[in-house]
Amino acid sequence: MTLQHKPVHVIGGGLAGTEAAWQVAQAGVPVIFSEMRPVRQSPAHHSEELAELVCSNSFGAMSSDRAAGLLQTELRRLGSIIIETADKHAVPAGGALAVDRGIFSQELTHTLASHPLIDFRREEVTEIPQDEVVVLATGPLTSPALTEDLQKITGLDYLSFFDAASPIVVGESINYDIAFLASRYDKGEAAYLNCPFNRAEYLQFWQALCEAEQAELKDFERETAKFFEGCLPIEELAQRGEDTMRYGPLKPIGLFDSRLGDFRAPENKEKRPYAIAQLRQEDKAGQLWNMVGFQTNLKWGEQKRIFQMIPGLEKAEFVRMGVMHRNTFINSPELLGANLQFKNRPTLFAAGQLIGTEGYTAATAGGWLAGTNAARLVLGLTPLALPETTMMGSLFAFISSASPKHFQPMPPNFGILPELGQKIRSKPERHGQYRDRALADLETWQQRLA
Repeated sequence: MTLQHKPVHVIGGGLAGTEAAWQVAQAGVPVIFSEMRPVRQSPAHHSEELAELVCSNSFGAMSSDRAAGLLQTELRRLGSIIIETADKHAVPAGGALAVDRGIFSQELTHTLASHPLIDFRREEVTEIPQDEVVVLATGPLTSPALTEDLQKITGLDYLSFFDAASPIVVGESINYDIAFLASRYDKGEAAYLNCPFNRAEYLQFWQALCEAEQAELKDFERETAKFFEGCLPIEELAQRGEDTMRYGPLKPIGLFDSRLGDFRAPENKEKRPYAIAQLRQEDKAGQLWNMVGFQTNLKWGEQKRIFQMIPGLEKAEFVRMGVMHRNTFINSPELLGANLQFKNRPTLFAAGQLIGTEGYTAATAGGWLAGTNAARLVLGLTPLALPETTMMGSLFAFISSASPKHFQPMPPNFGILPELGQKIRSKPERHGQYRDRALADLETWQQRLA
């Protein structure tokens, strides 16, 4: 292919944008690749290099029977420039893929800037080009001007906000001898799992929350924290009084465990819970459950210790811990298909944290798919979606089909994969089966494309 093709415009030089630009160019399609640093600095970045790893230098576990490791393996097989470079500059980190972040970013910057089909520009893009195929990969700190333009395109009232998200629990790790399924006052379908506290359990939990250690916010995040008054972290509610949570997200009113009889009967008054923590179904299959009202800024170790004090969650396995930070992400279930193409604007694709995925490897995966599909569109080919049995395919199927009303960012995890044909109690064996199916289906998919 030659420069006779119209270029794809990739906006944003993080992991997703870097991967997307590379995949477009490797498909023989020219790229205009825009990164705003150093013209406009980000409050989170420290350098001008592409694909800067802002937080940790780790891409997560390497083993393919772990969610992050399976996603890495899939990306290796798909020719990811990010994972290839990470492997090249890996540093010892136990079972994780960690990199020398300086050399990693410097090499990627040099590699992309010197590619003959990539026009690398240091510029701030304030409007999404209308007459081009575009990959938007501007991340959680999208500039105000571009955010405003994106709002016009999506029709959403807001995009950027102070995000305090609740933890998500694996369904099979919940103790169903304690937790019960019910809706308040039995209205509608029983869509919530309810974990009942007695008074002693609640007071112990409340005290632990009041004394828990919180994560430190960055300066620019403290400035925006005041905007989150309408959805306060659970530890803040606890500090406002012993009963504040019981009149808020942990209120027990109207919730009854039918296994123990009718709580409304006077003779069963002593069976009524003192407080109740609720979990809402996060996925279609009911494998993931969101802790309702448990947005938090606690350190992750504290979250696990304290939230496992909740009756029914003693052995809870968390696929995502609660987070609290400034974030920008679109309501992907309303706006995107599983191919990362906008439903109402087919020439626009998005990737990275902007679409509601979490983690370095997930951002890279989004860049691979958005870049691949943007190039295919220019070449007159149909954009692709990966098999849902792969970690990549399941992640993008999730963010494009989750409940728009309750959509929150999601990391790669085995809970979003379609269930296996048989129940396997051993978690290592079960994850191995997921891996084997994913890689076999990915190979078949690639052969069909060849």
